Amino acid sequence: MMRVLLVGCGDVAMRAATLLSGRARMVGLVRRADDVARLRAHGVTPIVGDLDERRTLDRLALSPDAVLHFAPPPGDGRGDPRTGRLLAALGAARRIPQRLVYISTSGVYGDCAGARISECRPRRAQTPRGRRRVDAENRLREWAGRHGVSLAIVRAPGIYAPDRLPIERIRQGTPVLVPEDDVYTNHIHANDLARVAVAALFHGRPNRAYHATDDAELKMGAWFDAIADAWRLERPPRVTWDEAEARIAPMLLSFMGESRRLSNARMKRELRVRLAYPTPMAMLGEAAPRDLRKQMRLDL
Repeated sequence: MMRVLLVGCGDVAMRAATLLSGRARMVGLVRRADDVARLRAHGVTPIVGDLDERRTLDRLALSPDAVLHFAPPPGDGRGDPRTGRLLAALGAARRIPQRLVYISTSGVYGDCAGARISECRPRRAQTPRGRRRVDAENRLREWAGRHGVSLAIVRAPGIYAPDRLPIERIRQGTPVLVPEDDVYTNHIHANDLARVAVAALFHGRPNRAYHATDDAELKMGAWFDAIADAWRLERPPRVTWDEAEARIAPMLLSFMGESRRLSNARMKRELRVRLAYPTPMAMLGEAAPRDLRKQMRLDL
């Protein structure tokens, strides 16, 4: 049975572990001993180590057959030394993994002015966060090429699930852009992202990037309006870009400065993924509080 190392054992990684149950022996890297029980509950054997401290990673030289790398770069700096330390630890193994899947971000493209783009689009990250992801991808490509490892890069946009919705932001009345200034935003349900990651492990082509995104082409304001409507909340106020610069925090504003529509044709064709949530609307109907779901049926 394949031996798979999970790195970055958060929500989506645990969803992937559920999909791999019975198909692989799983080992997971966690930073805190408190997470050991959580991993064991998902059938994952825990290893305690920290990607920020190379000396804690010696046990990664356990010769896994494959690696699912979900861990993000640090929150500051120009590159991703965490991925560098991971690769150094894997390189010390008696046998290098045959396959590696990295969950990256669509932020590597920067602003595309609303264009529909494929994975062939040049990467022109405009934020420090996006540039750190480009650095991680570059490190992985160089290392995989040097060691003959089959690398698949999965570029994910905004991840949603019933417990991953900006309900509080809407309740606080944080504004969104007026339609003429608004940007296209892309989404993937957490379950579907886990399915794409596992599919890339088994079907991904060497040195290949894939967009993990649903079929919706929503502008950001329409997305927040849909959530507000599902919860029977007041829709966010609309502001111009100039007003947004004065009223919205810089981190959030950076997401509102990039517009693109990701094509998922390669994901469907090569990874053979059929989305459980082709658009977010079905999930919103499931996730809305029970009394609101009942009212929504009556309204229909």
